[in-house]
Amino acid sequence: MGLFTQGIEVGCSPDGVPERLHWQGQDYAVCAEPVRWFERRSWWAEEQRAQRGSGSGLVDHEIWRVQAIGATDGQHRTFDLSRHQRSRRWRMIRVHEALRDAA
Repeated sequence: MGLFTQGIEVGCSPDGVPERLHWQGQDYAVCAEPVRWFERRSWWAEEQRAQRGSGSGLVDHEIWRVQAIGATDGQHRTFDLSRHQRSRRWRMIRVHEALRDAA
């Protein structure tokens, strides 16, 4: 499906690891260990100024790659999610194409 950005509901463990999500009217259960990393963002294009000591979340995006199975259709999908550091809101940023078996 490619890159985009859309708000998404994510349920997490007490440690903040995604366990379930709700997207396009369907519930998904995480079925593999999620992977987390951080990416640089163009904060200078989005913020007018940086407050002293506000480095965490200003410079980097927290990204999670999640493999999940749909509760309704049973389809496995891989999603890349971004969590905003200050607001703790989640955004869907990529849905990966499913691999098809070669016949």
